[in-house]
Parts: sequence; structure tokens; C-alpha cells
Amino acid sequence: MARVLVLTGDAAEELDSMYPVFRLREGGHEAIVAAPTTRAVKLVVHDFEPGWDAYTERPGHQLPVDLAFADVRPEDYQALVIPGGRAPEYIRTDPDVARIVHYFFERGLPVGTICHGPQVPAALGLLRGRTTAAFPPLKTDMEMAGATFVDAPDVVDGAMVSCRGWPDLPEWSRAFMRVLEGANVSL
Repeated sequence: MARVLVLTGDAAEELDSMYPVFRLREGGHEAIVAAPTTRAVKLVVHDFEPGWDAYTERPGHQLPVDLAFADVRPEDYQALVIPGGRAPEYIRTDPDVARIVHYFFERGLPVGTICHGPQVPAALGLLRGRTTAAFPPLKTDMEMAGATFVDAPDVVDGAMVSCRGWPDLPEWSRAFMRVLEGANVSL
């Protein structure tokens, strides 16, 4: 089974973060959570409420962190997941995140992005010529990064699997698990 690195931070969306961690573990994979530091990250809950033009945000659970970005040796992992929420806005500027994400893209290893997660590879110039989903208001951002935006729950481009957000997690998870299994990765 694979060791899968999950890159996150404070204000990551709760379902975007916890669902893949639990799904990977349920599937027999090892999900390792990395963040700016090793303290538990504070997740948020995003929801869609009548009368609001944007999603709402409330405090969520905390997610234990296994190691800091600076301590990640990407060669120890076979796949990467970047959950959404607001965390991608600031982790994309971390030089260790750049080092880690480049490693996976350069080797064609499985990469899963959820909701705002594609902001990280977009900021690093890694989506040029790729096809991706993302939270729909990010369509222009994805196109400006050189990607083709697709409004769908499970967009697969080679070893990259993306979705629009937590309502898509069942479809995204099935697609990501297929890509992970097809990559024939093991510990």
C-alpha cells in the first residue's frame, strides 16, 4: 500500500481534509499529514446557506499533524493530496511546499487536489497545459495559470485528480483511489 502525504494548514476545510485521510486509511494506505508546524491544525467548516452569495465559514475540528513541511522527504511518499479551504492561499508561498509539490509533479506521481487545493500547483506554474477542476469561482485563476477548467466532480488528468469541493468527495475519492492503485505504488 502507498504512503500518501497530505499538505494542509490552519483554515483548511474540514471535510476536504478529514475525508481523504480517513478514506486512504480505510483503503489500507498510510496517510501522513504535513503542515507548517507539528501542532494540530484548526480546520473550518464551509457551507452554503440561503441568502449568502459566498460560502459561510465556522470553526471545525482539529487535525493532528505528523510532521512539518520542512521535515518532509518527498521520496518517502508515493502520492500527494492537497485539501481545500483557505490553507492553500498561504501554504502555496512556503518554499518547502514548492519543493514537495514539484517533486510529485515532475515524477508523474498521483496528486489529488480538492476545492481550493489547485491554487498550490497553479501558483507554482504546474497546471500549464493541464485539465483541472476547482471551486467554480477559481475558474479564472485556473485559466490564468494555463489550465483548462472543468466543472466536474472527478477530473482526471494523467495522475492528477481534482474536484470542486467537499460535495464531490465520493466521486473524487473513487477516482483518486483508482489512480493510486493504477500507479502500482507500494510501501
